[in-house]
Amino acid sequence: MTRFDFEFAPAYRLPALALGITPRTAWVEVDETELRVRYGPWRLRTPLDNVSSAQLSPGPFRWYRTAGPPHLSLVDKGVSFATNGAGGVCVLFHEPVRTLDPTGRLRHPGATLTVQDPVRLLQVLAQRTGP
Repeated sequence: MTRFDFEFAPAYRLPALALGITPRTAWVEVDETELRVRYGPWRLRTPLDNVSSAQLSPGPFRWYRTAGPPHLSLVDKGVSFATNGAGGVCVLFHEPVRTLDPTGRLRHPGATLTVQDPVRLLQVLAQRTGP
């Protein structure tokens, strides 16, 4: 299992803290079979064979669209777990995943993750999901 911590920019810390999102409660894990994201009280969990692709998602991201809780894209229904505006990794899924809606009616075709080492996350996902 490989764990990736989120990269917290100073401007993002206070809005995140108010929601229980801290360096201790926010991370991404990739093991041999699964991708798991914890972002304070929110979770995303999916088998690695559901990952269709991953790529760098360069910033800058607008603070008001990314700080605080996970954000839903009204364009494509993707979810952003952002702790900075500099950029991250966009992971796309074959089958949309649930995260924001506990009933599971709203599902997300992709997730943006602002981890400390986005290049390494891409490498690990590529190694474990194949070509």
